[in-house]
Amino acid sequence: MTDPILRVKNLVVRFGSGRHDTKTVINDVSLDLFPGETLSLVGESGSGKTTIGRAILGLAPVSEGTIEFRGQTISNLPRNQRRRTAKAIQVVFQDPYSSLNPSMTVEDILVEPLKSAGVAGGRQRIRELLDAVGLPADSGARYPKEFSGGQRQRIAIARALALEPSVIICDEPTSALDVTTQARVLTLLRELQERTGVAYLFISHDLGVVNAISDRIAVLYQGQIVELGDAAQVAHHPRHDYTHRLQISAPVADPKIQRERRTERLRLYAQEPAASVTS
Repeated sequence: MTDPILRVKNLVVRFGSGRHDTKTVINDVSLDLFPGETLSLVGESGSGKTTIGRAILGLAPVSEGTIEFRGQTISNLPRNQRRRTAKAIQVVFQDPYSSLNPSMTVEDILVEPLKSAGVAGGRQRIRELLDAVGLPADSGARYPKEFSGGQRQRIAIARALALEPSVIICDEPTSALDVTTQARVLTLLRELQERTGVAYLFISHDLGVVNAISDRIAVLYQGQIVELGDAAQVAHHPRHDYTHRLQISAPVADPKIQRERRTERLRLYAQEPAASVTS
């Protein structure tokens, strides 16, 4: 069996200092991401999913446990050593406008990571990246404000691809987009994965969205993984009560099903949140 490209083992993330002033945000989380796979982390706001992504990127403290990339421990590395893995693990953020410098042209935005990594780029590489994400060749001379939200997210994806990473952390990359644009961006991500073999750690609050792109899904609840399995099984036949809550919260086009889900949501949220796996 193929070894995981990224491995999180018994991860604990705490914020604050002192015995009584710390808050445990992630509690004993373990997961593996395999080459070319999409593993999604799904949970409501505050569940800890973004913190896991930030810990992998070195932007959140690792209080306990380890994070390994290609078999080497990268958690809590000094900054100069962290740069060695920075090229291989990239990120696409939630808001495609605030994550792009509005004073820079698209060409400058795409060249910046190449320059920072000391990688030869040039106009040919910019054209290749724009073509890869379905943007016109003349987009490089324009500014982010001249593009729609979906197009800006394509620019962000192109920037993440610039250094040919092995892993891209997608942190709610479609949540700021309308449903139609969401579908187009998800299709683009799948096509890029098929073409490049990149692995995605896809972070979202929407179980319906992650089911459309994932191979496996991990469900986070209060900083812990409560369910992990094949995407279809988790999305359609959840074993944990919390996953079931996420399932019936996802919008559907059928008004009858939507009414039934609303009734079920009202019934469940009148009860205390369950913390155990149901049969």
